[in-house]
Amino acid sequence: MTQDSRFWDKIAERYAKQPVADEAAYQTKLEVTRGYLRPDMEVLEFGCGTGSTAIAHAPYVKHILATDISSKMLEIGQHKAEEAEITNVTFQQTGIDEFSVADGTFDVVMGMSILHLVKSRDAAIAKVHRMLKPGGVFISSTTCVGGVFKLLALVSPITQRFGLLPLIRSFTVEQLEDSLIKAGFAIDYKWQPAKGKAVFIVAKKAG
Repeated sequence: MTQDSRFWDKIAERYAKQPVADEAAYQTKLEVTRGYLRPDMEVLEFGCGTGSTAIAHAPYVKHILATDISSKMLEIGQHKAEEAEITNVTFQQTGIDEFSVADGTFDVVMGMSILHLVKSRDAAIAKVHRMLKPGGVFISSTTCVGGVFKLLALVSPITQRFGLLPLIRSFTVEQLEDSLIKAGFAIDYKWQPAKGKAVFIVAKKAG
């Protein structure tokens, strides 16, 4: 178990009880995402947390594989799915760095509020590109940290060591877009509800 997984295990119950920070923006992201979904699709969500987004999209696709590094988060997600009688979401404990699957497996990959928490966004994005079928889409919502969050990113290796915070990476919206384009994606949709808010991007693989 890593320092980061211990951190998320520790706060899982509290995290699950927190309301969505911006419900209107979240609903907009769900609506836009569903415009890209079809009933025959195989979907991956990495960094799924307690599974709320995967469960919300499950009725619109064939199957969703929802992964996270926190076993406690996944337990909550599994319970939510059972309560909602959702049977086409599978939960698996793994991080994007360790996850392995054949190239061209998924129609859609989702990474919501996670790219600033991975070791290397470039490596993660490149892996997502390989996992997608031609014409597949990568849907992400990412906090591009600045201000006080940039300071947290600078000190996060120390706070991570003591289990106080997960590792946080600092980068701009422009750097995120550059990473997506360098990996071979084209930006199909981009929306940021306000300055300082997470940027929502749908990036498409050629095909």
